[in-house]
Amino acid sequence: MSSMPDPFPAPRPTLPTCFLARHLAWPLAAAVVASVLLMRAGGDRWLADALFGLEGGQWVLREHWLTSAVIHRGGKWLSLLAGLVVLALNLAALRRPRWAPLRRPLLYLLLASALGSASVSLLKAATDVACPWDLARYGGARDDAGASALAAARVPRLACYPAGHASAGYAWVSLYFAALLWRPRWRWRGLAIGLAAGALFGAGQQLRGAHFLSHDVAALAVCWVVSLGLYCLFVRVRPGRLTPQVQA
Repeated sequence: MSSMPDPFPAPRPTLPTCFLARHLAWPLAAAVVASVLLMRAGGDRWLADALFGLEGGQWVLREHWLTSAVIHRGGKWLSLLAGLVVLALNLAALRRPRWAPLRRPLLYLLLASALGSASVSLLKAATDVACPWDLARYGGARDDAGASALAAARVPRLACYPAGHASAGYAWVSLYFAALLWRPRWRWRGLAIGLAAGALFGAGQQLRGAHFLSHDVAALAVCWVVSLGLYCLFVRVRPGRLTPQVQA
């Protein structure tokens, strides 16, 4: 009896020994340093104070058509539409033999983009961190300590960390790893798309008073780690058995 053919017959890249250092250790170190500077050294407050002051001591852009309708609601729909397009491409690739090399990268992209946003949503539900507009410092009703610490049980729980809307853009840093599975020379373009989308969505929310910059840093870190972890599963990486063929 002949064995069933592999439904995803794409060549599997192998990884250099420094791959995890470059793609996990260094980015996480950068995220930790940025988070300390923002959350502990006052970077978050400095930027939020500047934006709040420029808006006249109130979040006048909170309901502005550009930040609320276009960047916030429109960004959600754009990310959802992109996910549906990737799903449709997955289904088309399964039915077209000529698209066989795309099956593995497309499946990876579908899973990684969805899992990145979902992971941020789960973390948001588990934390109790305030948005700028919740704080008395910026016209809200909550004590300012709520920006970086868990509040007392009597205070309603908040869910502003990590940044959910920014993750709808940062989830597409998975394009970097999808390119590694298919066309490695395109990886930087894919990374630029994900970073640009996340930065745009995050900036819009900061202008509305919905997030501190550290919330966006955390969202990016989560999406990156999820994308990297799934990529490693797709190429079946085992520590100590990496071979230096893909220079990424």
